[in-house]
Formats: sequence, C-alpha cells, structure tokens
Amino acid sequence: MIRVLVVDDQTLVRQGIRSLLALADGIEVVGEAADGVDALARIEALAPDVVLLDVRMPRLDGIAVLRALRDAGDGPPVLVLTTFDDDEAALDALRAGAKGYLLKDSSLERLTAAVRTLVEGGTVLQPGLTERAVAGLAQRGGDDGEARSDAATDARGPRLAIEPPTDREREVLRLMAAGWTNKQIARGLDLSEGTVKNHVSVLLGKIGVRDRTRAVLRAVEEGLVD
Repeated sequence: MIRVLVVDDQTLVRQGIRSLLALADGIEVVGEAADGVDALARIEALAPDVVLLDVRMPRLDGIAVLRALRDAGDGPPVLVLTTFDDDEAALDALRAGAKGYLLKDSSLERLTAAVRTLVEGGTVLQPGLTERAVAGLAQRGGDDGEARSDAATDARGPRLAIEPPTDREREVLRLMAAGWTNKQIARGLDLSEGTVKNHVSVLLGKIGVRDRTRAVLRAVEEGLVD
C-alpha cells in the first residue's frame, strides 16, 4: 500500500484528492496538512511514501517545505500540484527538489500513475508545462547559491558543453523524459536494472546535474530528446 500525504491550504481540494485516491487500488491517504509547518510535522510523524504538495500556502509555502526536506535529506518524493498560472513556482519547486509536478485538474489515472512513478524512483513532468519550465531554466541562474552547473545559464561565464551521449544512453534518456522508472526502462530495452542505473549515473555526470528531473529538463533544452 502506497501511503500518501496531501498538503493544500484549501479544504475542498484536500477532500477532493482524498476522495479520488480512495478509488485507486493500492494507494491510501494517511494524512492531510493545510500549510507548510503542519506538513513538515506530519511528514516526520507519518513517514508517507509520497507527498502531494501545493505551492502557495500560509505560514510556510511549498518551496520552503521542499528546501527543508532537501536540507534534512532522505525525505519522501514530492509531487507538486500546480495550475497553469504557476510556471514560475513549478520551476522553483523542481530546483528545490520536487520529483515532479502535475496540474490540479489532472485525471485520476494520471494522478495515480504519477504517485506510483515517484514511489518507483521516477519523475513526472507535466507535458504542457515542460517547455515553459525549460525556457525558465534558460533565463535564470542557480537556486539560492547552489552550484551553477545545474542551471541552464551560468552568469559567471559560458556553460561547459555536454559530452554527447551514446546511442544507448540517448535511448535511456528518452525514456527517462517519458517518465519511465529504471525497472520499466530495463524491461523496455531488455537490459538489467543495474545496467540501466549505470547508464543513468553516467548521463547525470555528462549532463552535469544531480538528479533525473534536472537531467530531463537540461536534455530537452539542449535538444538531446524531443
């Protein structure tokens, strides 16, 4: 059973998500939080497998929650639920450690698939927002003093060129961009999961980022995948 914590300052939104997920097999909402302070406390107390996180909340917003989890280390994967008008917040969330984002009007099928993907170690990027997120990366520097190698543009000078991926690495990267987990990629390409993990590690090094989400965004920006 996948244990989910729903964090949103709107009661109707929380109740709606809970009602939707109650229809899904293998997923259970174990708690709710109405702001970031409460969210951090409940994450520590409940140890959920996945957190569904709103961005704009009182007391402590979603970005601050993500940064706190990142600084604490080894927190649950977080899926940010956003709206069409929240491109900037979604971009900030990815930089702060979110493993994906979806629109709040997503279908039950998409939401449950996203939850399962995060549990399996994958990432989820809303297709309609990906291009705008990449454009945002190209226009901005790093996040709160983080290493600028993760940013699309380094204000201190030209960015180092990406070492071209091999044909096999490009296949792995394409499936990563589609939200596939290592296990799914292994099945799809008839490889061992360990081999896929090695390919992913090499890709992260070549692209110059620390996680899959940033790798996909940078790869799209550089034209390595569609």
